Amino acid sequence: MISKAIGLILADDPKILLGELTRPRALSAIPFGGRYRLIDFNLSNMVHSGINTIGISTFTKYKSLMDHLGTGSPWDLDRKNQGLSILAPYISTDTYTGEADDLLAILHFFRHASQEYMVITRSDVLMTMTYNDMIRAHEESDADITVLFNRDGSEGGEPNLILDMDRQLRVKSVYQNPARPVSDYRSLGVIVIRRQRFVDLISEGISRGLNVFTLAYLLRQCDHLDVRGFEYRAPVMYINDIASYFRSTMLSLEERYQEALYHGSCPVYTKVKDEAPTIYTADAYVQDSMISDGCLIDGEIRHSMLFRGVTVAKSARLKNCIVFQNTYISEACELENVIIDKNCIIRPGIKLIGQEQYPMVIGKGAIV
Repeated sequence: MISKAIGLILADDPKILLGELTRPRALSAIPFGGRYRLIDFNLSNMVHSGINTIGISTFTKYKSLMDHLGTGSPWDLDRKNQGLSILAPYISTDTYTGEADDLLAILHFFRHASQEYMVITRSDVLMTMTYNDMIRAHEESDADITVLFNRDGSEGGEPNLILDMDRQLRVKSVYQNPARPVSDYRSLGVIVIRRQRFVDLISEGISRGLNVFTLAYLLRQCDHLDVRGFEYRAPVMYINDIASYFRSTMLSLEERYQEALYHGSCPVYTKVKDEAPTIYTADAYVQDSMISDGCLIDGEIRHSMLFRGVTVAKSARLKNCIVFQNTYISEACELENVIIDKNCIIRPGIKLIGQEQYPMVIGKGAIV
């Protein structure tokens, strides 16, 4: 099915920082689930919705993201016409100027499109769904903007945008991280809007000094536009900080979340990497963990997630850990509540203990 919508994914958010994890990469390029990146979820959702023209709006640090996306072939978006486009800011100097460079790239791309509707998503909310029912509801209601929401029952980071809605799900006000939420309706960072309406709003925003586009900017037009809500009831994960990333990863080891994220009717596509199967020695012990391909396990692993190519040497013990690809954990190490970025080396006998609410983070390429 070909959708009448075009897609826009906001690949980064300068207000969401995950310490060492976002230092070398954009938010949407953060690894998740043993083999995916955060952007894979919304990108796959769009493909399953029949959306075959998608723009990725970037801010800075998008090299890792571009390496991952490539031509878009894992998502069947490597096409002569339409397909995947990286909307990098129009920057002529080495320093970001604060002007509307990124908005001009977005505006140019969508002004010349032919689709009637747009689906716009953030990258910090993980779920699997198609947007067809939401687009259909948007058409039937004749609303200016439709926003996806849930009732704040999901595990994850702090609330971002809280919606004040009436019984007809019309949005009356929008609050960002309120101390006392006026409702339990939380925006899930997905909206549907007519493409021409979007172009008009962004053009007007640029003329009034708008420098950075956010979904909050569109939702706050509820004062003079008809903004409606569309409820989503399945499990959702929020990645707003290090603690929520760690908690979401640990939750993804549970069967309920695995079914919701990976085994439903909308599989998550990602960049294909052919690896040999993981090798488990006779001394290896693994419990309640997810181990990706290409690993060598000779130690003890409990309730942890290992990405591709990780080595856990003899007598090493891991508990509640997230280990990115091609990391080497030496003999007799003891790690608990630790996140280790890719290409790290943990030397023999090292002991690293973090807290569940404040996990320890080891940056990319570190030798500890």
